[in-house]
Amino acid sequence: MPFPDPLYVTENNMAKASTDRNTIDLFGKSPGRPRTSTLNRKDQLKLNKRAQRQKEKKLGLKRLELVIEQEAIDTLDQLCELNGLKRSEWLLQQIQSGAKQLKKSPLKKPT
Repeated sequence: MPFPDPLYVTENNMAKASTDRNTIDLFGKSPGRPRTSTLNRKDQLKLNKRAQRQKEKKLGLKRLELVIEQEAIDTLDQLCELNGLKRSEWLLQQIQSGAKQLKKSPLKKPT
């Protein structure tokens, strides 16, 4: 008479035979990546923001922060929607058109 398979204890403190193929899904780890990160939400945001800044730096981009009134932001949003552009794209377009005007008639230095 053959000896029964040795039993071992799973993470759930339940005994399982090593040749048991019926309960693999009960005791095995679930496939795929974990549903939650090991970091809390605050640390995830901090890490993602840092990665975004590094990516922008590699692309040669610089960050610009503006403090303006809400009315100006609303106007900017309307202009962007009218032209189908993002805020940064619209502002860049305005800077480039201003630079073209400067090339045509450079500013005179005060004497």
